[in-house]
Amino acid sequence: MSAPADRAADPSASDHPPVDHPPADHPPVDRAQYGLAAVLAVVGVWTVVDSAGLGPGFADQVVRPAAFGYVIGSGLVLLALLLAVATARGDRAEGEAGEDVDLSSGTDWRTLAGLAGVLVATVALIDWLGWAVVGALLFAGAATVLGNRHWVRNLLIGAVLSVASWYGFYVGLGIPIPAGVLDGVL
Repeated sequence: MSAPADRAADPSASDHPPVDHPPADHPPVDRAQYGLAAVLAVVGVWTVVDSAGLGPGFADQVVRPAAFGYVIGSGLVLLALLLAVATARGDRAEGEAGEDVDLSSGTDWRTLAGLAGVLVATVALIDWLGWAVVGALLFAGAATVLGNRHWVRNLLIGAVLSVASWYGFYVGLGIPIPAGVLDGVL
């Protein structure tokens, strides 16, 4: 028999080469990465839009305050796009393989709740107490929750960092940050 006659006898035979299907063990797409990409994009767009409303700062500034928001917001949107493309291509995040991480233990909910409490307290108190005080409490509280037991040193380091960052934003960039109870002192 000839080749065409063989094909006529076998209806499953075709002129097209067989199609390669992905292996059965191909992992499904991690949809949580799409969620993270969406959050990054929303925060990035919000940062860019919110930066447009910042004042001009001081007349002698080379870089206006809004420039930082534009750069950070645009970077977040770019990262969101790159993450979405990588996820669509099948890339998956690998688990942490660091030597200081115990992958067999669960989440430390007490530490996580403590850090969340410190952040909520920071948001609630910043207008009343001001950044210099709340920033010091934020640093000291986070360091203590994470296991550091040197309270006085934590407060001193936090105070130095928060006062320096307050002056950096207020004087250096012209972005007003609440002074709170230290208004007139700083």
